Amino acid sequence: MPPKAKAAGKGRAPPKRKLAEEFPPGEVLTDTGKKTWKLGTPIGQGGFGLIYLADENSATPVGAEAPYVIKVEPSDNGPLFSELKFYMRAAKPDLIQSWMKSHKLKTLGVPRYWGSGLHERGGKRYRFMVIDRLGTDLQKKFEECGRRFPRKLVLQLGLRLLETLEYIHEHEYVHADIKASNLMLSHSDPNQVYLVDYGLAYRYAPDSVLKEYKEDPKRCHDGTIEFTSIDAHKGATACRRSDLEILCYCMVQWLCGRLPWEDKLQDPLYVRDSKIRSQENISEFMTTCFSSQDKPAEIQKFMEEVKSVGYQDKPPYEKLRSILQAGLADIKAKDDGKLKFTPVSGALSPPAKKTSKRKKVADEADESETDGELVKRKRVTKKSEVNGVKKSPKKTARPKKVPGTGKASDSKSRLVEMGTQTSPGMGLRSRGRPKKTSA
Repeated sequence: MPPKAKAAGKGRAPPKRKLAEEFPPGEVLTDTGKKTWKLGTPIGQGGFGLIYLADENSATPVGAEAPYVIKVEPSDNGPLFSELKFYMRAAKPDLIQSWMKSHKLKTLGVPRYWGSGLHERGGKRYRFMVIDRLGTDLQKKFEECGRRFPRKLVLQLGLRLLETLEYIHEHEYVHADIKASNLMLSHSDPNQVYLVDYGLAYRYAPDSVLKEYKEDPKRCHDGTIEFTSIDAHKGATACRRSDLEILCYCMVQWLCGRLPWEDKLQDPLYVRDSKIRSQENISEFMTTCFSSQDKPAEIQKFMEEVKSVGYQDKPPYEKLRSILQAGLADIKAKDDGKLKFTPVSGALSPPAKKTSKRKKVADEADESETDGELVKRKRVTKKSEVNGVKKSPKKTARPKKVPGTGKASDSKSRLVEMGTQTSPGMGLRSRGRPKKTSA
């Protein structure tokens, strides 16, 4: 059963979701089909709970190469329940295999659903779902490439996503949150890419009955603000053209590095109006994003074709594919099945790890000495300073302090302190991740 909604008091923020308790490796879960699964170590955390490595239950522990993951959340939470509905209806292995065979595809970018159920531990109930294990997400690759992807790669990704979206759409769903952080490479094959995170997936045509266009002020701006569709900005539920519009924005960002409205993502009305203007004059939008020699004509044609799709229309998938394939031909390339994540000339360098000034100076001192004497002296200095004793070969004047700071202005006095302080620890969270905005 879905979690029951609780009435919130007027003016109160929605209650915070509970985080799942971490289960020990070896915990066995039984799905609704009576199949048992064994948990390995947790490898990630989402808004719903934890993600564990997993395998079919056996006497051996779950290894590092486990082929499955299990998502676990407290049963009172809702995100995984919403995602689970999509997987159960559209991601069963036999459905995916049948589609691939009928459309002559070697791969399809939808993770397979293997089971789900409820699990009790310590008097608490948890919901879980078993799907294929995947690898690195494309946002990390995007950052590593200096926030620009090669044109060939972008066109290849566009073709893969068209195949994936057509499958999802034919099974009555739209994704509504396409972006690099929701695209993951296969764990075993770096040339396969999968669309994940169906927490916002919407059934636009239940039992083949299309939803009508209707704006709801309470739903305005659902999705990830920089990519979400104009329909979503206006509060209308997502449709097939919404997914394709989002794909357009993704491809433009991957090619040029930045969308024009990214400077004001805290202002959703500004972002909405900027997107509306971009659709009114796609040629001008492309000129804003690219220099004349770098402007990809196929992306403009793709956007114009998507713009012509009505809210309830079935998109012309084959025509859209031909546009991207023509783009590959223009650059004398073809989709050879290999995804090459190589930096583009002129792209930003990957962000370097932050190093404190003190650590940087100390590192430079290490590099300047090769006879080992400096290392020995440093160790003695550290020991004496830790014990509170500081010795100097001769008496020097006390350094003056900078007014208002309480810090010495003498650079030599700063170097004396370096042996006792370490640089701040680096955070593990990736930079540049798009944030979700909801009404």
